[in-house]
Amino acid sequence: MEATASWWRAERVAPTLTQTQATAPQGSRIAFGALVAFTGILILSPQVWFPFLKNLRIAFLAAGIAIAAHLLDHTVRRRAGGPAHPEFVIASCLVAWAVLTVPLSYWPGGSVTVLTEHFLKAVAFFWLIGTVITTRHRLRIFVWLLVLCSIPLSVTAIQNYQSGVFLQTPMGAAQRIAGYNIGGSGLTANPNDLALMLNLVIPFAAALMMSGRGIAQRFTAGAALLLSAMAVILTFSRAGFLTLVALGLIWLGGVAVRRPIAALATVLVLAMTPAVVPAGYLERLSTITNISTDRTGSAQGRWTDLTVAAGLVAQNPLTGVGLGQNVLALNQQRGDTWREVHNVYLQYAVDLGLPGLALFVWLFIALFRTAGRVRRRHATDPGSRDVGIIAGSVQAALIAFAVAAFFHPVAYQFYFFCIAGLGLAVQNASWAARRLAPLARHSAGWAA
Repeated sequence: MEATASWWRAERVAPTLTQTQATAPQGSRIAFGALVAFTGILILSPQVWFPFLKNLRIAFLAAGIAIAAHLLDHTVRRRAGGPAHPEFVIASCLVAWAVLTVPLSYWPGGSVTVLTEHFLKAVAFFWLIGTVITTRHRLRIFVWLLVLCSIPLSVTAIQNYQSGVFLQTPMGAAQRIAGYNIGGSGLTANPNDLALMLNLVIPFAAALMMSGRGIAQRFTAGAALLLSAMAVILTFSRAGFLTLVALGLIWLGGVAVRRPIAALATVLVLAMTPAVVPAGYLERLSTITNISTDRTGSAQGRWTDLTVAAGLVAQNPLTGVGLGQNVLALNQQRGDTWREVHNVYLQYAVDLGLPGLALFVWLFIALFRTAGRVRRRHATDPGSRDVGIIAGSVQAALIAFAVAAFFHPVAYQFYFFCIAGLGLAVQNASWAARRLAPLARHSAGWAA
């Protein structure tokens, strides 16, 4: 009787996750694929190893396809976007301030070159990562890309050390290995930049090691982490060492409460480290506190530059000397060395004045807090725990950059803006996971 009474009712079909996922704002697959390609080209520079690729301008081509496909997807197809990111507004204000100060620059033409050749490209990279990576799946792919790309960098550093491929240094000074692209250019051609890049990737290798799906993934991520740490030491980079120590302290702070045995094992490994480091490494590190003993003269020169740069900030606190023109300003004050100030914070303060520094710090804090909210939100959710772990790795990478920024002249390069983009990507993935969670529960209810 009941069956005949309800024959007229429309049959209800339980929604499936594959159906509902199609409604999530994922964006163009072409844009994401091009972003992945551009990032791989940016880190590994295949055109250096295969010269015929230089004429094809593969990096420019990949970036152009990513931007065009993304804009087409959001204008012609009118896809709904995710939550608004106030960090984009802060970054736009920083770029706008850099543009406004160009007429007051020591060399306006030079500022325009830095703006178009470096700064705008880095900010566009930040924007692409923060808008194209919109799901957990894409987030994991991109993080895996960074970790896998770190392996060739680390292996090259180790090979250069074993083969004796060193930079020219003054007699008696510790030998420094060559960077990744021998005789070329790129993010990691300099050993200090190589150490910086590897340190920024280490937190993501740790995240994948903890959230990997299977033994093979966990082993690969763990191997990449160990190779990166070894390579950082072999670069003999003092900034790289201090950043690596900061990451070690973050790791200890994270595992000490939950896994005291793992924390104890880490402490024992660190205690044995001085016995296995390369010859001359400890002497190199001693110049961090005893500057006068640096035979290369770099420590003394950088300290002089820091004091001169601080004086320049006092002289030009509002507009600075112009984007990228701290080199000219330092030359006028202490003589021609054509050396940038090796401090990101002073780069912004000298070049763009205190407003430029304030905007950068504001952007950094906003991204750190965003990643922190995502980490806390997914810490206890087994269905999206990996998003929380990656968000925690974003925070660790930001701390690593904050430490390294005291020693590197990379204010307008891709390093920070890559991590910054991931700070927004984890928020996108969190938003997508929360949107799909009720649908998943509804689908599970139908199945029951």
